[in-house]
Amino acid sequence: MAVSTENVKKKKQSWKSLFAGGCAGFVESSVCHPLDTIKTRMQLRRSATQKGRSSFLEPDAYKKHARTNPVGPINTAKRIVEREGFGSLYKGLTAVYTGIVPKMALRFVSFEYYRDTLVPDIFGLILSPSANGCSDYKTVATFIAGLLAGVTEAILVVTPSETCKIRIQAQYHSMMDPNQMAKRKYSNVFNTAKIIAEEEGIRALWAGVVPTMLRQGCNQAVNFTAYQAFKSTLREVTGVEELVPWQHLLLGGLSGGFGPTINNPLDVVKTRMQRQVKRQGLTPQYTGIIQSCKRIANEEGITALWKGLTPRLMRIMPGQAITFMTYEYISKQFDRM
Repeated sequence: MAVSTENVKKKKQSWKSLFAGGCAGFVESSVCHPLDTIKTRMQLRRSATQKGRSSFLEPDAYKKHARTNPVGPINTAKRIVEREGFGSLYKGLTAVYTGIVPKMALRFVSFEYYRDTLVPDIFGLILSPSANGCSDYKTVATFIAGLLAGVTEAILVVTPSETCKIRIQAQYHSMMDPNQMAKRKYSNVFNTAKIIAEEEGIRALWAGVVPTMLRQGCNQAVNFTAYQAFKSTLREVTGVEELVPWQHLLLGGLSGGFGPTINNPLDVVKTRMQRQVKRQGLTPQYTGIIQSCKRIANEEGITALWKGLTPRLMRIMPGQAITFMTYEYISKQFDRM
């Protein structure tokens, strides 16, 4: 009877995590998607060396290039709106909805599973199961669970959905011109996935899967660990066990900034790999993480690997703030049922 009750509790916990995570993803993407479009456009803008336009290694050339080719997030947003219409900031949102709701649901339910079941079973001897109540054990368990949750979502959801999203976002067509709208190659996530699979093979949907796995694994390991640490510290300082929504919002935003700052080169490489169209008999420009990093650094300067960091932080930090606040709020509503 005890086992049956425990199974019911675990099942309820899984459904709670699944539903709360999905809701958090929907709210977060609805609010923050324009910043993701800006980030993607900035990362896809190439800065060539002396043979081409300019380089981040050549200050004079860079200044000249910047005057005619704005690289900042605000100027990029203005340029998109002026040339393509305000709605263009939401290009790829259908791909995001298709990906982010299952991604967030999968992220939280897998994190809970890895932290509460897999980590104690597999890493229990290494992490000293007798120290389950110890803060060090909890920190390591949270880090490993976050890492595994990030890798899981990268393989199952993030890579194919982001490949479609980036192809849609990379199209430079005006959403105010019916003729351009009619001629666009990619119209929605399902159409985009179909075209990519037919023209380049089903594996093309998983272009950039390795940097995506590394990026997501790093992000979620740091994100969950920092959030739990901040939450524990705030509870101790305030002496309150249950935090209010604005506190979850603040802690989620703070924890969301660490990972992206460290792994932005992986995001740039991933974006370039997913943007390129693979053609039979031709070697793509970007073939792997190391090769891509070297090529970007040689052709555009080392700082090009941190392109899009500002809008990425502007996108991820409020995004994580909204995600954790929504997740915690909905989870509490489930607990009160």
